[in-house]
Amino acid sequence: MQTTAKTPDAKTLDAMTLDERSNMMALVAEALEATAEKAYEIGDDRFAENSISLANIIIGCADDLVVGDLPAAELLLQQGIALLSLFPGEPREFTLH
Repeated sequence: MQTTAKTPDAKTLDAMTLDERSNMMALVAEALEATAEKAYEIGDDRFAENSISLANIIIGCADDLVVGDLPAAELLLQQGIALLSLFPGEPREFTLH
């Protein structure tokens, strides 16, 4: 007999509770901070600084965004997730052409 784990249904920010929104913002900010640490370790200082900057914006605006400006919160979350997806996880080789 095979059991399947139930996955939570996807929600928009508008459909989330205030606590869920807050947790989502914190999760993305924490992931950006962790990625920044790894980026520093591999010498990608620019990626690290961008990650830290976006994490700080999310953290600094989280309270206002969670209760009010949902389009701005959505945009910041999209940017954070997009930046996380770009992290190579290993040193990049730059070549001049």
